[in-house]
Amino acid sequence: MAKVLYVHAKGGPPAGYALTRVAARSVVHLLALSELPAGVAERAAGLCASVAAREDAGADDLVELIASRAREVGADAVITFSEYAVVAVAEASRRLGLRGAGPAAALARDKRLMRAAWHRRGIPQPRFRSVATLGQLEAATAELSFPLLLKAAWSAGSTAHQILAGPEDVADAWARSHAVMTESARLGYAELHVAGAGEDFIVEEIVSGCAEEWFEGSGWGDYVSVEGVVVEGVFRPVCLSGRMPTVAPFTERAGITPAAVGTEAQDRIVELAGRAVDALGLENCGTHTEIKLGADGRMWVIETAARFGGAMTVPQIEEVFGLDLVAMFTEQLLGGSPGWPFRALTPADAVGAAGSLVVLAVDGAGAPWPHRHLWDSASVIRSAPVGAGSTLTVVGESSLPDGTPVPVYDPAAGANTMAGLCLVSAGRPQAVVRDFTALVDAMPRILPRYVTEGVRA
Repeated sequence: MAKVLYVHAKGGPPAGYALTRVAARSVVHLLALSELPAGVAERAAGLCASVAAREDAGADDLVELIASRAREVGADAVITFSEYAVVAVAEASRRLGLRGAGPAAALARDKRLMRAAWHRRGIPQPRFRSVATLGQLEAATAELSFPLLLKAAWSAGSTAHQILAGPEDVADAWARSHAVMTESARLGYAELHVAGAGEDFIVEEIVSGCAEEWFEGSGWGDYVSVEGVVVEGVFRPVCLSGRMPTVAPFTERAGITPAAVGTEAQDRIVELAGRAVDALGLENCGTHTEIKLGADGRMWVIETAARFGGAMTVPQIEEVFGLDLVAMFTEQLLGGSPGWPFRALTPADAVGAAGSLVVLAVDGAGAPWPHRHLWDSASVIRSAPVGAGSTLTVVGESSLPDGTPVPVYDPAAGANTMAGLCLVSAGRPQAVVRDFTALVDAMPRILPRYVTEGVRA
């Protein structure tokens, strides 16, 4: 049986989910660059032929660490689903002569390189500038039109995003974004291959979205993601995932599969995603491309990645379309020919719908909860106001332990301040949006209050 080195780091689909599916197609050797989630370590011991941990891997030696471990175990492929390890795994695979994303992987990770590649190919995107110092940011703001969005070039999960309403916001936003990137690195949510990645930023103009012209129903956000794969340099779209409106500044709250857009609109979106992916020159990898939807049919590509969507995007696709992307991609890296769809699948191809909701301490309008609460998955499952035909579960691997205080939402920290992740399955996409809308409003009533010692006194 073929051997695969599975490189684990923060992010991506739940590790337990992905690891099980890779193990179904190969002998797995696990290299953990970050701590495995609670409950996964024991399962990994039973699923894997070997488990090695390296939590202090530095940027300088990471590629060789991965390549050396792959040689030791005789790996026929090296795989990761983490945003933070994609570039290192691609480079290690290239050194080993194995299939992977290829030498252009960094273009799907570093937003500066990504945007420059798209600019050369005429891909529609917000106007932007790359910045590495406060002085460069100040100069860039003089060339662009406010409001602007400052974002870290190597970030994920909407961390370090800052809206600049005017010149008076620049200095504070620069300092805050740097502080968030430092804290993200401490938590393990940082690029593992590039030293000093937290110093690189871009600033871009904020384009106006218009969800109501694209979606069949209310409550949707004004952007989608096109999930796909690159097979020997050829982009193969899989489906579209929709979103609920983001929490200020642009933190994702929920993803829903499939996106409830019409066939003609989906075709146009997929065509643009294909142009964006093709411009990066990737070889063999999953793809996750976010596209902003505007009025009068306008679209802008926001970013793409050389990996599948994170959170529960991949399990949602398996549930509604019956495609095990993890197993299929493992087979592809091992030289097989999995049955990727010949076109992007639509709501008509789906059996029901599924979505994942990030629990943040803000209401539907983005206002902070008036009181602190404790995370309690049993209370959520017991009292969630979902429809009669819907099923809700809590993704334990991606949620805080029960009894933990729900973090106060920090706009700059984004998903770093999440408390839990909920998965809803329903008969159609609009039902998932309805359930999530109700759940967001009900969450402060469902979760127990957090009473501090000072209040008790």
